[in-house]
Amino acid sequence: MSERKVLNKYYPPDFDPSKIPKLKLPKDRQYVVRLMAPFNMRCKTCGEYIYKGKKFNARKETVQSEQYLGLPIFRFYIKCTRCLAEITFKTDPENTDYAMEHGATRNFQAEKLIEEEEKRFQKDREEEELNNPMKVLENRTKDSKMEMDVLENLQELKELNQRQANVDFDSMLVHYRETEEEMKRRQEEEDEKEMRAMLHEARKRQLTVDSESDEEYPPILPKQHVDTFQTDILAKNKKLCSEKLESKRSRSHSHQIISSLVRKQTTDLHKEMTTPAALSKSTEIHCEERLQCKGNDTDLPSVPTASKASSLSLLGMYSDSEDSN
Repeated sequence: MSERKVLNKYYPPDFDPSKIPKLKLPKDRQYVVRLMAPFNMRCKTCGEYIYKGKKFNARKETVQSEQYLGLPIFRFYIKCTRCLAEITFKTDPENTDYAMEHGATRNFQAEKLIEEEEKRFQKDREEEELNNPMKVLENRTKDSKMEMDVLENLQELKELNQRQANVDFDSMLVHYRETEEEMKRRQEEEDEKEMRAMLHEARKRQLTVDSESDEEYPPILPKQHVDTFQTDILAKNKKLCSEKLESKRSRSHSHQIISSLVRKQTTDLHKEMTTPAALSKSTEIHCEERLQCKGNDTDLPSVPTASKASSLSLLGMYSDSEDSN
């Protein structure tokens, strides 16, 4: 197993390579090789397009009757991917390319032929000039004449274009400015007309509003102001109602407290308060208070004695209570 990796083999001293029998193989034998299509082609049988780079298992053989400078020429056999028709092409070492032979046509062949024709013409010309100096001079004069003809044709085309397209840029700019000013003027006139029409309509509406206001209709407030005014009134009404309820509740509560603290006086005291002496005393006190009020320039309403007596009698009922003050 270790010998298979050795580079130098052992040859015994009695080794004679002439005694080794040689295999007799035919010169036109074929080998199966894996290759790619060297150019775009189209099958003649079914019209299938085979693009450049398509891989094939091809058969390879050496062409016996053709050689180029001692280099062998090889032929390849492939099959169409659609109809399995046989297609053959061979190497072309002269042009460093491949040549189509049978079963298909090469695409873009016209362009290749033109390039080949130009190369051939250039090669023949160089060979001719190499041996004939007069031919060199003649070819140079032909080239210079051709260049002059091309320049003259180009100048004629330029003059023709200038005659047909004679454009004055100054006049174009002036015309453009005039048209732009005209468009602006028309636009201003249209805007002015629209403004006049709008003012006329606004005056008409104002006149109609003034004529309606002369009939003494109440002023109509905007919707937002009316809504705010109504909400303010509702808020004020709610506030007044709540204040009234609170005042009533406080009064009733204070009245209940006072009634629980007050005790009624006996009938004897009531009788004493209603006697003529007590009434005369109360009238005297009332007169003194009126005189003092007159000295102070205050007007008080006249209270009858009977009503005063009744009020004093009511006050006497609360004389024995603790919170009479």
